[in-house]
Formats: sequence, structure tokens, C-alpha cells
Amino acid sequence: MSNAWLYLIGAGLLEIVWATAMKLSKNWSEPFWTTVTIVALIGSFQLLAASLSVLPLNTAYAIWVGIGAVGAALVGMLWLGEAISTAKLFFLGVIVVGIVGLKLVSAE
Repeated sequence: MSNAWLYLIGAGLLEIVWATAMKLSKNWSEPFWTTVTIVALIGSFQLLAASLSVLPLNTAYAIWVGIGAVGAALVGMLWLGEAISTAKLFFLGVIVVGIVGLKLVSAE
């Protein structure tokens, strides 16, 4: 796995962090979580940009969003008490299959 893929995975993980921290910032009223949101957002964009120096935009962006979407949904369900359903888990699984598929068909 090349550095570009590692950067992309890191960018996706930081997307989960900033999305979760934004929720916890309570509309920017909690300074700690607001700071975490901003720092993680900048880090996520930096790592995404680094991955784009090698990976095609269509692949990198879709995977970045997919990692963030699945991760944020799982954080919401497992730690923030948001509703869990079989249908939600199924469709999150569909996103994961799409992410894996994009990695498998990528030339990089």
C-alpha cells in the first residue's frame, strides 16, 4: 500500500474526528470541541490533498467521503446513542463494499 493510500485513510479517519467533534461542540459553544473540529478538519484536508498527488480524484474523494460517512454513523450509533437499525447497518455495509471495490479497481 502506497503512502497515498495511507494518507487517504488518515484523512478519512480525521473526517470522523472532526464530524464527531463538531457534534460535541454544540453549535461552536464548547471551545475544546470547536478546536478539535478545526484542527482535525485542517488535518483531514491536508492528508486528502497529499493523497490526490497520486490518486485520481474520483477514487480518492469517494473513499474519503465513504470512510467519513461510515465512521461518523458508527460513532453516532455506538457512542452518541443514535438509533441503530438493520437497514442502516446494511446500507453502511454497501458503502464499505463500494470503498473496497474502488480500492481493488484502482491502478494506484
